[in-house]
Amino acid sequence: MGTYHVAKTGSDRHDGSETAPFLTINHAAQIAMPGDIVIVHKGVYREWVKPANGGISDAIRITYRAADGESVVIKGSEIVIKWEKIEENVWKAEVSNTLFGTFNPFAEKIEGDWLVDPRGYNVHLGAVYLDGKALFEASDLDGVRNPQKREYSLLATWENRREEIDFPELTFLTWYAKVEEKVTILYANFGKNDPNKGLVEINVRKACFFPERAGVDYITVQGFEMAHAATQWAPPTANQTGMIGPNWSKGWIIEENLLHDSKCSAISLGKEASTGQNDCTKTLKKPDYEYQMEAVFKALSKGWSREQTGSHIVRNNTIYDCGQTGIVGHMGCIFSQIYGNEIYQIATRHEFWGHEIAGIKLHAAVDVQIHDNHIHHCSLGTWLDWQAQGARVSRNIYDHNNRDFMIEVTHGPYLVDNNIFASGYNFTNAAQGGAYVNNLCCGLISHYPVLDRPTPYHLPHSTQVMGVIGVYGSDDRWYQNIFVGGKEERPYGTSTYDGAALSLEEFCAKVKAFDGDLLQAYIKIRQPAYIHRNVYLQGAKAFEKEDDAVHFADWKPEVSVEIQEKEVILTISLPEELPTKDGVAVTSAILGNPRITEAGYENPDGSPLCIHTDLRGEEYGEQVKAGPLQCLSAGKNIVKLGRFGKL
Repeated sequence: MGTYHVAKTGSDRHDGSETAPFLTINHAAQIAMPGDIVIVHKGVYREWVKPANGGISDAIRITYRAADGESVVIKGSEIVIKWEKIEENVWKAEVSNTLFGTFNPFAEKIEGDWLVDPRGYNVHLGAVYLDGKALFEASDLDGVRNPQKREYSLLATWENRREEIDFPELTFLTWYAKVEEKVTILYANFGKNDPNKGLVEINVRKACFFPERAGVDYITVQGFEMAHAATQWAPPTANQTGMIGPNWSKGWIIEENLLHDSKCSAISLGKEASTGQNDCTKTLKKPDYEYQMEAVFKALSKGWSREQTGSHIVRNNTIYDCGQTGIVGHMGCIFSQIYGNEIYQIATRHEFWGHEIAGIKLHAAVDVQIHDNHIHHCSLGTWLDWQAQGARVSRNIYDHNNRDFMIEVTHGPYLVDNNIFASGYNFTNAAQGGAYVNNLCCGLISHYPVLDRPTPYHLPHSTQVMGVIGVYGSDDRWYQNIFVGGKEERPYGTSTYDGAALSLEEFCAKVKAFDGDLLQAYIKIRQPAYIHRNVYLQGAKAFEKEDDAVHFADWKPEVSVEIQEKEVILTISLPEELPTKDGVAVTSAILGNPRITEAGYENPDGSPLCIHTDLRGEEYGEQVKAGPLQCLSAGKNIVKLGRFGKL
């Protein structure tokens, strides 16, 4: 076990000691063995680090870290100089294709399953940055000459309808690339800026820190800044490459990094290519849904399990300005923890759009714990899709997102507790078997079944598939949440569960009495809903059978979440009576079991669950208040919620 040093003053012919450091991180990554530490000193390293070896256990890992107090940047880009002005605001530069080797991002288009837009023209993996800011790609040279104000909108699903949500007009600088046999010609509109007096970079590498093979386990990456990776669209049916990621390995720790400007995804905890590679887009033989199902069973045949992959820790990172996701993953994310991160401005440029976009977008997030993060100003905050069995989303702050949280085609148990959802659109719930406990919910809620896409469910705390079935909707638990209403014609609160049974016994009795085919009974009879002790403000509406609901229909709480001097601050006003309303500490016994999986709401180790701390980690007292903060009182509250990300 040894320590290697890397510095911009070094050489890869050195021995890697502190007095004779290596020049490149990747050279150290070919040598480092279990137990070794690689310390990288200040500077910008333009390389793709491809670790050849991993550790052998959580205690004997390989650690890569920035030297204490030093700024270390790994970039997937190179500098472009000698720009020639050819028209007003339009500049030209020629880059030899030898710079790119076998991979030229300006010749590679963004593509893959579930990619929807753009249509009629291509967006490429290439990017041009002026003084750290990414320009927008134009579809042709005329788009460089005449950049226009454009209105972008995102199509969101709301109550099974397609609704257009408008974004502000954006005025932007643009680029266009023409790839020839020996050179790539770049055209860019830099506005009034002279590129020869600034820093112009273009991305040239697929990743910044990502092994080329699977099974490189137990690596820690700490304290770096990473940017400018030409990452590809990462659906669950393809190889999911991130700017940084373990590539289907186990036990990585990614912590205290600043990660930004990845073309698609910053961190990937996801799938590799052998279980499918955009086969729907390539062949159209079967729907993408079916290829995703095949990927699950192919992965199981190759040993997908706790022993092979997952159990990663992603903590205290700041992630922003990525085109698709901050964190993405399918199956490789199992049993992981994601906490203490700040994630913002993900998929807000709208150069491309599809069904795999979010601050955090995970498929098969078995027992994944997502807690104590601040996720804001994203197209979608967090999206858990397929097999989120045992997942817990706890003590997070969501604000200024187009939509905060989506859960889709999963059967429970999953738990969402002690979060603040402060955006205008809180939930798309296309799942069942969820428990929502002590949250603050300030936006509309969409809730619907999905019967045309049966998906797998598992044995408890395992990847082993127990069955495959559609989502009937409901079978959810809502305890001690605070709901804030909004526009009258839209659903705020729990009234979308009207018509549901109050218990499993009542549901089974209705099934027994159904006159017709038993399969149709399960489709036509609503599953139970367990809804108690929630508070409804500003016109939010309760489930029709919630006899212990608390209403303050005319009370406007004036909720806001803002960042002041890097501290997240909640402001909320509450009525005099609310703080005296008592609840309970919700436990596994109270939550019971979802109907389909029959698995308990438990901790990942199988031990009983007790929700006994609030968003700030404060222990509940004997009297448990509704909402995520036990410190709230009548009148105006201004609460410091903490700092997040790389500090």
